[in-house]
Amino acid sequence: QVQLVESGGGLVQAGGSLRLSCAASGRTFSNYAMGWFRQAPGKEREFVAGINWSGIRTEYAGSVKGRFTISRDNVKSAVYLQMNSLKPEDTAVYYCVASTTSYIADIRSGYWGQGTQVTVSS
Repeated sequence: QVQLVESGGGLVQAGGSLRLSCAASGRTFSNYAMGWFRQAPGKEREFVAGINWSGIRTEYAGSVKGRFTISRDNVKSAVYLQMNSLKPEDTAVYYCVASTTSYIADIRSGYWGQGTQVTVSS
């Protein structure tokens, strides 16, 4: 059974930093793309960042580019999201996603974690 468990969320002031972690189990994820989505209250779920199987290729939403960094550790079957210069509009539930292919474009249709809350106060 595939399981994705996020951690690292919390409350932080604007301008602060958080690092989200996602531990994956139930299959070998080293061959597959992974990423992060988020959903703010009253809004649709949106793509935040993605990383290909090797970690060489990454993609970011325009709203987080330059502030967030996605990385992965295939030995630990983990993916991370370093979030710097946080803004109140970054407040959302953040979901870890694991693709069933090696392509970042496919991660939305893959496996999803339960989410972790990130709240940025002004």
